[in-house]
Amino acid sequence: MEKRCLRKKDNLWILFNGKEYCVGLTKEAQEELGAITFASIQKVGTALQQGDTLVELEAEKAVSELTSPITGVISSINEKIDQSIDILNDEDEMNAWLVSFKDVDPSQFDAL
Repeated sequence: MEKRCLRKKDNLWILFNGKEYCVGLTKEAQEELGAITFASIQKVGTALQQGDTLVELEAEKAVSELTSPITGVISSINEKIDQSIDILNDEDEMNAWLVSFKDVDPSQFDAL
């Protein structure tokens, strides 16, 4: 049986790439919020528990706070967000990734 490496929870997708867990905005989140105009994301090295604030977003339809779907340490942030916030409005939701996590318990991901 093929192991599922992509999960969705609370308007976020979580992808296990074999090494780290990448988290981004789903198409549903993009449609619900409208065009995103600002994002405040936790910094690299920040340890988050599942349910802690991951990102605060300002968009044309709402201001929203999204929580971390998993517990881990932020290992990287999508640097394209600083260059152009429009990456979070991209048609391809895989381009709208926010952060990657390391030190994640695989069982927590499997439970999503």
